[in-house]
Amino acid sequence: MFGPQVPSVTADQVAPGAYLLDVREPDEWTAGHAPGAHHLPMMEVPARMAEVPSDGEVVVVCRAGGRSGQVVAYLMNNGWDNVRNLDGGMQVWAAVGKDMVSEDGQPARVL
Repeated sequence: MFGPQVPSVTADQVAPGAYLLDVREPDEWTAGHAPGAHHLPMMEVPARMAEVPSDGEVVVVCRAGGRSGQVVAYLMNNGWDNVRNLDGGMQVWAAVGKDMVSEDGQPARVL
């Protein structure tokens, strides 16, 4: 989607110990996200970049891959070389049966 400058991984390629950075909005996060993911809405990334690990694999995720691709490009332009975009985002994550949890007591879903 973003060409060779933005590296990506598929849901099946995400390593068990990867740091999942979910950049969706709070309502999307509440509805359903990967267990153990870290929530950092896209618009807060510039002010909170220090929270993003600079070592180990960081996989950035949104609903379909557009916002997360922009965040990956932004982080790479600011010195991160360990970030990857989740190809297809949470839509593909859910479609391939990866675990999800919600924060609102409802079954986990992708908004």
